[in-house]
Amino acid sequence: MVLTQFDHRLRVTPEKPGVYLMKDVSDKIIYVGKASVLRNRLRSYFGSPAGLSTKIRRLVSQVTDFEFIVTDTEAEALILENTLIKRYRPKFNARLKDDKTYPFLKIDLSEEFPRVYITRQVADDGARYFGPFASAGSVRQAMDLVKKLFPYRSCTKTITGKDPRPCLEYFINRCVAPCSGHSNKEEYERVIQQVIMFMEGDTESVTRELTYKMDDSSSKLEYERAAVLRDQIKSIERVAEEQRIKVDSNPIGDTDLIAIAQGTDETWIEVFFVRHGKLIGRDHFFMEGTQDDPVGLILGQFIKQFYETSVVIPPSLLIQHPLEEHQLIQDWLRDKRGGSVKITCPQRGSNRKLLDVVVENANQGLAQHRVKWLNNPDVINQAMDELQEYLSLPSLPSRMECYDISHIQGTNVVGSMVVFQDGKPKTAHYRRFKIKTVDGVDDYASMQEMLRRRLKRLSDVRSQRAKNTDDNGISVTDGWSIVPDLVIIDGGKGHLSAALEVFLELGLDDIPLAALAKENEEIFVPYTSDPIILPRNSQSLYLVQRIRDEAHRFAITYHRNLRSKGSLRSSIDLVTGIGPKRKRMLLRRFGSIQGIKEAPVDEIAAVPGLTRSLALRLKQTL
Repeated sequence: MVLTQFDHRLRVTPEKPGVYLMKDVSDKIIYVGKASVLRNRLRSYFGSPAGLSTKIRRLVSQVTDFEFIVTDTEAEALILENTLIKRYRPKFNARLKDDKTYPFLKIDLSEEFPRVYITRQVADDGARYFGPFASAGSVRQAMDLVKKLFPYRSCTKTITGKDPRPCLEYFINRCVAPCSGHSNKEEYERVIQQVIMFMEGDTESVTRELTYKMDDSSSKLEYERAAVLRDQIKSIERVAEEQRIKVDSNPIGDTDLIAIAQGTDETWIEVFFVRHGKLIGRDHFFMEGTQDDPVGLILGQFIKQFYETSVVIPPSLLIQHPLEEHQLIQDWLRDKRGGSVKITCPQRGSNRKLLDVVVENANQGLAQHRVKWLNNPDVINQAMDELQEYLSLPSLPSRMECYDISHIQGTNVVGSMVVFQDGKPKTAHYRRFKIKTVDGVDDYASMQEMLRRRLKRLSDVRSQRAKNTDDNGISVTDGWSIVPDLVIIDGGKGHLSAALEVFLELGLDDIPLAALAKENEEIFVPYTSDPIILPRNSQSLYLVQRIRDEAHRFAITYHRNLRSKGSLRSSIDLVTGIGPKRKRMLLRRFGSIQGIKEAPVDEIAAVPGLTRSLALRLKQTL
């Protein structure tokens, strides 16, 4: 189905809120969106591409069909959109990277003697849930801490109060032993309430109650019991002090602080959980499918997906960037919480200082994530071994080169070549190319020009060596003459075919070649129709993603630099005979291009270095 075939369907699309689903040629859902007015939103996709972002243009190019679901309100559309994104995981939607359910701490208050345990299933059953936690490791750490501080039971036995003797937990002050009657139901409930208050961040109430019990035990000459309570109070106060956020004269209440660090194809989300002015926890998450997405959209998608399953929604969110759907998301959170929720993007003051700490942690988290991976030789070796096996390479891909093209609507077309040696960037061998022979938008031809310029030297060296002649001064250590173990093209089948033509043309078809398609992270190799799908969690996939992302970053940086230089050019630069020096003198004399336009010819000609004929030519140009 071509775009013109959508015209009639768009005319009969209702002017109502709802959710729309974009499909590709295989009828696979590749994007889910919502709209307050379905007809208007869908028309915006299939009109003029001039105002569309790069990501949306890529999306539209793959859309062959769409469908929609009408809802009563935009709020209902938001909920449905989030549900469908989780169900279908469309490649063009920003989404939480892991589709796992996150762990919670659960206290089932319907039990006579409630336990504290880990669960991944959240239900509306009257129980208290705390979380979500980013990993099983983080929730176990929280559980271990709570267990050290509060003597609740961790066993699963039926509590009768008639056991002849308690277990070891009682003797090391880790349980009040209701099983053997050492505590009754009311006493045990107070312990559980202390756990709940602590998890909510209300440590002051906990310590106040324990202090009262300690003083009471001391007055009754129960010094051993008083000492146990004293140690418990000190432990809680120590933890509370470690968790406290210093906010000077502006104390902060129950708040989640959210910041973002955006990479090329994945985004690090940092969340700090503050309760009663104390930091009770922090988590980080990865969002994928975020390429070319604005930060406001990514943050909005995270908030919707994260808080959809969260049973704890604070009354305040402090976020790094404004949301694209601020009011709608805020209203949705308010309805979900059953109380007021305020989303704020502070620009100054103490709240901004607090948020800056989270921002710094997000940036450092993403940077450390990359460095940690690159500095782990075992992981890198595993990645290269896997890649050799999956791609059937003749040798270990110690040297990999990756190529990418960057432009905006055919302007300032540039290419990049990045090199990874033994899994790490070898920046000294990076190269960038300004495409010279290709007019307009032609990624295939641009890729071919870049590869010819890079590989021609390698081909010449091979030919010279075969003839036992000198290498004409070409050093084998200059980067150009080193044979790569694998060449990766950023693109799909078309880019691969274009690249293969150059390799065959130069007699370099023995060099392994592959293309990595962004959308589904599929790898295509020559003479094989089906793509190679690397396991989603494999180190080999992560390695090729890193080198692809680095090539993209390097190309984008070069493209932006050229574009910035081009934007500094003016119509004066088009006048033959006026170079940088005369341009500076003109601008110094008249202040601006408009000032030169309005100046008489004789006055322009009076500028040192200019003639009347040059002044006339300048006026005609302007």
